[in-house]
Amino acid sequence: MQTIDWIVLSLTLFTIVLYGTWQTRGSKNVEDYIKGGNTAHWWTIGLSVMATQASAITFLSTPGQAFNDGMGFVQFYFGLPIAMVIICMVFIPLYHRLKVYTAYEFLENRFDLKTRTLTAILFLIQRGLAAGITIFAPAIILSVVLGWNLLLLNIIIGVLVIIYTVTGGTKAVNVTQKHQMLVIFSGMIVAFILIINKLPEDITFSNAIEIAGASGKMDVLDFSFDLNNRYTFWSGIIGGTFLMLSYFGTDQSQVQRYLSGKSVKEMQLGLIFNGLLKVPMQFFILLVGVMVFVFYQFNEAPLNFNPLATETVLNSEYAEDYKQLQTQQQELFQVKKEAINSFNTTGKPISKSTIANFNTENDKLRAEARVLIDKAAEVKNLKIESNDKDYMFISFILKNLPRGLIGLLLAVILSAAMSSTSSELNALASTTTIDLYKRNVSEKSEAEMVKASKWFTLAWGLMAIGVACVANLAENLIQLVNIIGSIFYGNVLGIFLLAFFFKHVKGNAVFIAALLTQVIVIALFFLNHFSLINLPYLWLNFVGCLIVIVLALGIQLNQKTHVTTN
Repeated sequence: MQTIDWIVLSLTLFTIVLYGTWQTRGSKNVEDYIKGGNTAHWWTIGLSVMATQASAITFLSTPGQAFNDGMGFVQFYFGLPIAMVIICMVFIPLYHRLKVYTAYEFLENRFDLKTRTLTAILFLIQRGLAAGITIFAPAIILSVVLGWNLLLLNIIIGVLVIIYTVTGGTKAVNVTQKHQMLVIFSGMIVAFILIINKLPEDITFSNAIEIAGASGKMDVLDFSFDLNNRYTFWSGIIGGTFLMLSYFGTDQSQVQRYLSGKSVKEMQLGLIFNGLLKVPMQFFILLVGVMVFVFYQFNEAPLNFNPLATETVLNSEYAEDYKQLQTQQQELFQVKKEAINSFNTTGKPISKSTIANFNTENDKLRAEARVLIDKAAEVKNLKIESNDKDYMFISFILKNLPRGLIGLLLAVILSAAMSSTSSELNALASTTTIDLYKRNVSEKSEAEMVKASKWFTLAWGLMAIGVACVANLAENLIQLVNIIGSIFYGNVLGIFLLAFFFKHVKGNAVFIAALLTQVIVIALFFLNHFSLINLPYLWLNFVGCLIVIVLALGIQLNQKTHVTTN
């Protein structure tokens, strides 16, 4: 990091924070603070919705996902446009007609207070954990790569978000997210152009796509029903639709974004805008990762992109073994480079099997390196992440981008972290204020409710920082957040679908069914985690939704039969 990078990074972040705080100061009532005064236009809603979902994890982990596994992850988002249409047709008109502040208010009108409270608590648990992860994810990676203090990074990111979220509420979140998304789009486009320019002069973009395709990185669609594969067309369309329906239709961090719209039409247009832009955006981010993969076909890549992992193993008893793997990788790279250069200079096709063999050998070396890293970390009693997917993109940025642009790309990552975290804190505070505090205490004035919401924002912000400070990495970061959501979202979506479409089902049946379903889904997750069953996490959304509906219908029928018999 050079001085110019620090200037670009600091100016970008502080300008956004100060602008959001200044523009939205002085919210005097709950309507302004929680729903932003219902003044948001469709483009603000659309960008805010995207910024809420597109956390720093998206820009750190997604390119790494593509680098390792190719473009197939985009199938995860195939259900999103379908979900947007359903939400526009069913959820938004209902929320607007009832004039709710949170999605869970509707459940008390339809069922009872205990069902509303349970659903709100399920949201608070999973979103509270996710808020900590969205702070921790960029902090852990930046701390390792840049040598910054992890605890300090967690606190800085959390405090910056708390400042403008407490000050301006929902409107501050919307205003800042609009500008954060502009920074994010600009940064990723610049990064993509620079990656293409970093390729050898005789390698065109078309050549790069061919090389990626020969390596199996451009395989977008998988129509198999293989449950061993997490990302297929069917898991995206079915499991993804249920996940997106629950996330955008019942998660307050998203519902609050579009409830701030000027009208039903503005809300609907904002979500349709998100539905049309989100899949191409994710495709583009994955393509950035694939182009970095192509870049490393012509440039030597480290055996492991996590510098702390490499340092740990090189200062252990396994150092010589690791160095041998590095030598083998360098020799393999030279052979592979010659084969690819021959393909480009002679035009003679290089078979997919040849490229696949090179990559298979390289993957084996990297896997052996991870084993050595884990052994070295165990000996030293350290928690080191040997899976380096999340470190690939930031490592490439720091080693290959020019001065100034490194600061811009780091601003992209931190802006994304702040945008997601601010939405989550805003939603956590709103749900706590409206669904728990206001509903269970004596009537308070508007000023007292705004003050309570600010205190809850601060409290959740401090809790998120606390979670970030004690968190540990598991899986790929973007998968970790989606796994946390999938454990809860199916159950919550099922509760809302029962409310919308099964008018004869009452609150007691839904409440009991929801409690049982959550226990079952958590059990299924751990059974899969320990390889006792095979159920990829995306399917938990569908399974959880189905179970709560079936259980509620069965319990309601049993109660009705019992009453009739008596």
